[in-house]
Amino acid sequence: MKSDQYENNEYYRMQNLPYEKFIAHGSRSLTDSELLAILLRTGTHGVGVLELSERVLAESARYGNGLLGLYHIPLGELRRIDGIGEVKAIQLKTIAELSTRMAQAKAKSGLSFRQPCSVADYYMERFRHESVEYILLLLLDPGLHLIGESILSQGTVNASLISPREVFIQAVQAQAAGMMLLHNHPGGDPSPSGNDIRITERILRLGQLSDIPLFDHIVIGDNRYFSFKEHGLMTEIAQAENAL
Repeated sequence: MKSDQYENNEYYRMQNLPYEKFIAHGSRSLTDSELLAILLRTGTHGVGVLELSERVLAESARYGNGLLGLYHIPLGELRRIDGIGEVKAIQLKTIAELSTRMAQAKAKSGLSFRQPCSVADYYMERFRHESVEYILLLLLDPGLHLIGESILSQGTVNASLISPREVFIQAVQAQAAGMMLLHNHPGGDPSPSGNDIRITERILRLGQLSDIPLFDHIVIGDNRYFSFKEHGLMTEIAQAENAL
């Protein structure tokens, strides 16, 4: 009887180790699996909650390093993990989405369209997880504040698929004083492709004709970005256009 009671107490203590560690040392002291253990609360079929958390991380690792994999792993695959039912799977996907939105909210507080790095930080959490390419048109007022954004292309970023007429109509309707382009590279490398350069040339030419200048084109990768403006390519393209 005493042995059973000891084993039950020991099991309870092991289940609650992350809580004790949190109280003693704070949230930063916890590993990823310990953080997940607090969220999941209980294990299953003799499997402790810490071991269950490690199983979740091992399964999601195929979709990204660490906790990032939780954002990409499909809900159905989480549910196939023994001990992760529908409720726990939804909880895990919810915390992944909350983390992304919190990061974006933090970046928004320092958002300035005069600084490419702050624009990249803001849109990074929104697009670095996408599996297809998107290209956005960002419309700005005379103070370089965002007054509108729209998706010009989704799936395939191709200059021939972008309508100059549509861009012009949107910019005029919004009474924009300037524009920026922004798109993501799902592969993680933000280096501009030939298509990226052709898109920039096309919209830059449109901006010159309509007196609504294109200020920059920012390419989002995985925790990296490329700014045409920062690399001097906007000036090079404009000079090449004027020489024609």
